[in-house]
Amino acid sequence: MPTQHRAIQSRQALIRSAAQSFIDKGVSASGMVDISRRARLSKGALYFHFESKEELTLAVRDEALGALRELEDQLLRAPDPVLSASREFTVALLDRVDRDVVVRAGLQIRPETDPEPSGARLHRRWCALFQEKAAADRATGRLPLDTDPQRLARALTTMVVGLLELGHADRTWWSREAVTDMWRQLVPAGRAVPAGAGRTLRPGAPAGPRTGAVPQPALRGAAVRDPAAFTPRRTPPR
Repeated sequence: MPTQHRAIQSRQALIRSAAQSFIDKGVSASGMVDISRRARLSKGALYFHFESKEELTLAVRDEALGALRELEDQLLRAPDPVLSASREFTVALLDRVDRDVVVRAGLQIRPETDPEPSGARLHRRWCALFQEKAAADRATGRLPLDTDPQRLARALTTMVVGLLELGHADRTWWSREAVTDMWRQLVPAGRAVPAGAGRTLRPGAPAGPRTGAVPQPALRGAAVRDPAAFTPRRTPPR
């Protein structure tokens, strides 16, 4: 095995070992010797790659953020509307967190030299990405003109972060079924935006509803209920 390839494998093994130790014990209680033993590498090999535990902690965080950056790029490039794209982003995100110990640890740890937890920056970035995509959808008619991209982005971010946090105690929250069910509650079946629903009106043109148009209260932050669940109000006999 070439020396460079072996060095890369050793470094990755140490990062994964540290991530697992950070999850099991916490950063402060994790020792460098124990981390090297978990990776089945010598202490000398550990210090060849990382001079301190802080440097190793930063490596775990950066590895996790790098993996998530790929998912964020896919979100922006996705041809689907923001609601569908954000759902698939969340499915991919939670699946990666569930399978990858480095990503799971990187979202929770806070290096001593970092003034802010990694998660807080990520949440702001996700909100900005959702808002950017929602604004683009509104401009191209994929969302109604009265949709507020910022409010929609905040709602989507709240859902993503909520599922992420809930999954640390119960991983069933990270399943595709849990994610799709949450999105189904946000946008029930049959409330997708019809083609051209958000088209720009000509000056002076009436703003009334088009024939066959479907109302979009869910996208404006209003609570949505299944029409079948509504019970007609009966006027009591006099």
